[in-house]
Amino acid sequence: MLIDTHCHLSYSDYESLDAVIKNMDGLMIASGCDDKTNNEVIDIVNKYDNVYGTLGIHPENLNDITLESFKNIIDNLNNPKIVGIGEIGLDYHYTKDNVEYQKEVFKKQLDIAKKYNMPVVIHSRDAIKDTYDILKEYNIKGSIHCFSSSLDMAKKFIKLGYKIGIGGVLTFKNSEKLKDIVRNISLNDILIETDSPYLAPEPLRGQRNNPSNVYLVAKKISELKNIDIDIVIKQTFENACELFDLKL
Repeated sequence: MLIDTHCHLSYSDYESLDAVIKNMDGLMIASGCDDKTNNEVIDIVNKYDNVYGTLGIHPENLNDITLESFKNIIDNLNNPKIVGIGEIGLDYHYTKDNVEYQKEVFKKQLDIAKKYNMPVVIHSRDAIKDTYDILKEYNIKGSIHCFSSSLDMAKKFIKLGYKIGIGGVLTFKNSEKLKDIVRNISLNDILIETDSPYLAPEPLRGQRNNPSNVYLVAKKISELKNIDIDIVIKQTFENACELFDLKL
């Protein structure tokens, strides 16, 4: 069975979110990024059998958080459809003037994940060393979403117990570094994802992405590793079930 391990299913991003979800022949894990989207994730996972969710505060969304933001995450961790903490992490791409605050919020959410024994979904953009240095201090597992660093760093995260999230960027013509990573790490360490509604894979690049396009990611991995696509789908599904403790 296909599983999109990282997507954003916000009502405002699709004309009919219901149609998008029903069109996905498989499972989805929707990630929250702030109070609004966390509440949407809770609503959606309760409504659709094939959607699971993670709750978190994205590093780009720190301006409006309060203590209630963290309380809302904790209060919903007893929902069996909430399977992780995320999307959380560090992002230095647009600004570095709040680096210490980003780290503080990141660590606070990692503390929650550790206390409640939840995996994490990690965002890291132009901040891979700080991300790694922080995560190696925590004995937790998770996914490095939309991985964009080096093969050496991929191996370091895998050694810590993380899976490498691979999305539509793999299909882009200018993604040779990522293709090399996929060729050189075990399929056991890979999760497939779409990051919908962003980063649609080729030949749909530039269009609004949706979870069913995760098939194209699996197809590209099968080509790069020269293995049957059914093997890719089966193993990445098992990887996701193990990481997120999906009881199916």
